Amino acid sequence: MSRRCHEVDYRIIGHDMQLVEVELDPGETVIAEAGAMTYMEDGIAFEARMGDGSEAESGFFGKLWGAGKRMLTGESLFMTHFTNQGAGKRHVAFAAPYPGAIVPLDLGTLGGELLCQKDAFLCAALGTRLDIAFTKRLGVGFFGGEGFVLERLEGDGMVFLHAGGTIVEKELHGEILRVDTGCLVAFQPGIDYDIQRAGNLKSMVLGGEGLFLATLSGHGRVWLQSLPFSRLADRILANAPAVGGDDKGEGSVLGGLGRLIDG
Repeated sequence: MSRRCHEVDYRIIGHDMQLVEVELDPGETVIAEAGAMTYMEDGIAFEARMGDGSEAESGFFGKLWGAGKRMLTGESLFMTHFTNQGAGKRHVAFAAPYPGAIVPLDLGTLGGELLCQKDAFLCAALGTRLDIAFTKRLGVGFFGGEGFVLERLEGDGMVFLHAGGTIVEKELHGEILRVDTGCLVAFQPGIDYDIQRAGNLKSMVLGGEGLFLATLSGHGRVWLQSLPFSRLADRILANAPAVGGDDKGEGSVLGGLGRLIDG
């Protein structure tokens, strides 16, 4: 059986703020979110195109429909296609937009399909289809942290997701796993995804774990992140000094020098 996706090699560079370097043979292409590219070698050409370039989005209206559905997830209407037009192997690298880790996944060994949070996709081999998956329950849509839609990745090649903090992979064999709604990165279609109330009223209000938790059950693999970007942003805002307020928290040497200069 012939492969639908291009076969690309790669290496992950770094630890806390990673990037992925993809190796392309002549004629091979990798698709990526707009603005994700860090560097590329001579011989690689890039072009912004509407849609992901998969067979499912052939024709103008197919591409327009696919791009329109991507807009529902808050992603860009266009994707960037990087193609090696040189004579030998060339490399192009992509980085996540915030600190964390990059998760390389081979869809060919995962059953050809994966569901992920709407902003987790970074790049993938050409031939990978990016689609949306509407959640089946209203509770997931209203309280799940991901809205009514998740992103569906289909194909038989490499895809690369990015997530915040440390990545934890779990494999469920009929068990139930409850996680913070923002910590879910991706899961296989055999996993049932639902939202449930986080304990009794006292626990919901005073427990500090949020009002709702994601409940995962079934059979398949799940990928979690330890520090969602929303949580990181909340902590930064909570500890940022107010504009024009007191500066009691600015106790560093550089802060003191800044106050002397301003004075």
